[in-house]
Amino acid sequence: MAGLALVIITGIFLAYVFTAHLLPGILAVQNPYSWQRFFGHVYSDAGILGPTTAVSSTYIILFIIFAAFLQASKVGDYFVNFAFAAAGRARGGPAKVAIFASGLMGMINGTSAGNVVATGSLTIPLMKKVGYRKQTAGAVEAAASTGGQIMPPIMGAGAFIMAEITGIPYQEIAIAAIIPAVLYFVSVYFMVDFEAAKLGMRGMRDDEIPKLGRMLGQIYLFIPIVILIAALFAGYSVIRAGTYATAAAAVVSWLTPYRMGLGAIRRAFEVAGVMSLQIIAVCACAGIIVGVISLTGVGARFSNLLLGLAGVSQLLALFFAMCIAILLGMGMPTTAAYAVAASVVAPGLVELGIPTLTAHFFVFYFAVLSAITPPVALASYAAAGISGANAMETSVASFKIGIAAFVVPFMFFYNSALLMDGTWFEVGRAGVTATAGVFLLASGVQGWVLGGRAAWYLRALLILAALLMIEGGWATDLAGLACAALALFAQRVLHPDPDAAVPVRGAD
Repeated sequence: MAGLALVIITGIFLAYVFTAHLLPGILAVQNPYSWQRFFGHVYSDAGILGPTTAVSSTYIILFIIFAAFLQASKVGDYFVNFAFAAAGRARGGPAKVAIFASGLMGMINGTSAGNVVATGSLTIPLMKKVGYRKQTAGAVEAAASTGGQIMPPIMGAGAFIMAEITGIPYQEIAIAAIIPAVLYFVSVYFMVDFEAAKLGMRGMRDDEIPKLGRMLGQIYLFIPIVILIAALFAGYSVIRAGTYATAAAAVVSWLTPYRMGLGAIRRAFEVAGVMSLQIIAVCACAGIIVGVISLTGVGARFSNLLLGLAGVSQLLALFFAMCIAILLGMGMPTTAAYAVAASVVAPGLVELGIPTLTAHFFVFYFAVLSAITPPVALASYAAAGISGANAMETSVASFKIGIAAFVVPFMFFYNSALLMDGTWFEVGRAGVTATAGVFLLASGVQGWVLGGRAAWYLRALLILAALLMIEGGWATDLAGLACAALALFAQRVLHPDPDAAVPVRGAD
């Protein structure tokens, strides 16, 4: 149902249970486990019947039904057409459409790869048509679909699993996710805009996109999403909010040519049933892995390892935690990736003194980003299948486009205002300076400054300025502004050669 990667990973964990007493170091256990003890533990609320299966059978399946109703009523198509009307004329228009449409649909869809297939079949051919290379077209769609998983209020169902695991109220999690999600999508937008500028791309012609006026006349089709968000933040239960939104999708379809009758409703439930099988199988596999981790205690030993590294450097401990979260998430959908990483990495981060919400967001982001991280990048591989590009080249390109998302989680640790923890002034300043930071980061990575290509040392200066500004302190913000001003002044006045080679020691 979900590909071979998850089967292999689960198989490795199952083999580990019965070979752990033979292994060295932190992987070792003292005594072998019997089959009776293994099955007794794994078929409990510490394993298969734990939070992942509980959330999939109550919340996730509800949003799968909601997504199926949006698809059957063609309301989902309206979201894509609205994005075309709003952004299609901009340079590299289809890429910007992919960002908006995939971000919107991706937060409802519980898998990055599933969303790539759903929206990428439309956006990737159009990106290739306006001049994007095959691997870039696939990479943009993969990065945008992956970003949908961190987009509140639904976050690809991740918000509900996080609430279940941490006990933190859902509304608090959704609000905390706002600034990081905006930073991610702003960064991806700038990356594709600068890429389009470098390649001299055009926007789409008027006859290629829907009329914005007509799309605005049908804005009532956003009602299901509005009802969902309003109900969730009004304090309604997730089940009630999802049910209202699903019913609204059927009702608004009667204002369109695609009216949902009993036959369409039956087909929508049929599609939802097939889609939910995959998620349920994935969550059960994640439950096996989580059960093995808790049975053997290997998660606690990794936590102790993180504590040991933190004694040397907290940054080193965070980097190690990032690598584990990405490694555990490779080849797995968002919900399973987060559930497994949260059981191994998050407890260690909490023991370091990091607040529970910050620790789980850190783990969640990198578990999500495993979908665009080489070498096993599930979303990138799905996009490559549509674009016809090399899968590894696509995953490298999507990693580059989503680069800001690999930086921002580290800043949660240094500046909790990015998670809405602070006064309005602190939160506002953190949001503004971090947005400026991701702009400078995109400019440095793409090498496009003030309408022209930049030399390597100006790109390095811009990336340094970006990292300083994303950090969020007054001193670092001022230092970042100074670096950015110096780079912009040099580009405007000195016009350095963008093709100048990086100096090599011993060269003439």
